[in-house]
Amino acid sequence: MKKIKSSATNKPKPAPVKKAVLPGEIRIIGGLWKRSKLPVATQPGLRPTPDRVRETLFNWLGADVQGAHCLDAFAGTGALGFEAASRGATQVRLVEHDSALVAQLQRMQAQFKADMVEVVRGDGLAALKSAQAESLDLIFLDPPFEATWFEAALAAATKALKPEGSLYLEAPMAWSEEPLAAIGLHLHRYMKAGAVHAHLLRRII
Repeated sequence: MKKIKSSATNKPKPAPVKKAVLPGEIRIIGGLWKRSKLPVATQPGLRPTPDRVRETLFNWLGADVQGAHCLDAFAGTGALGFEAASRGATQVRLVEHDSALVAQLQRMQAQFKADMVEVVRGDGLAALKSAQAESLDLIFLDPPFEATWFEAALAAATKALKPEGSLYLEAPMAWSEEPLAAIGLHLHRYMKAGAVHAHLLRRII
């Protein structure tokens, strides 16, 4: 008598092995540190600016980044600030309130030997309010999307911006001309990528 072989389909499937969630990475797109990696910690709410948006932004800015004095008020991974430094900014201040992210930014600053980059632990809105009037060529404003003080941050940034400077705003919604004009800004460029609304703003002169 032949033995009946059990079908493989009747065998219980092994439980899937769960892989540990590791920090991700993003890359600097252009300049001195092109293709260099920046770690992305697995922290709730940490939302690095997508590569496509960063590439478009710095294409918009072009040569304006060269020699610029910049403030990245809500630095997070530092993707915007390090990208500006990589492309020739003279001075870049990265402000971040989370101590673990500050330590990571400091490690990257040391790794790149980026003397033009200053990492500061602090509140982004306070840093904008305390910035000297008309002292900055380029401001990156990418606060948590759940923040309720976008208008206050924009108003403080406008005062700190040089007359010919540029202000990048990343937000969960599109800002129209009317509320921007009330703050003293006009929309120079705009794009939407997924949930990200990217604005390049200039002062009304």
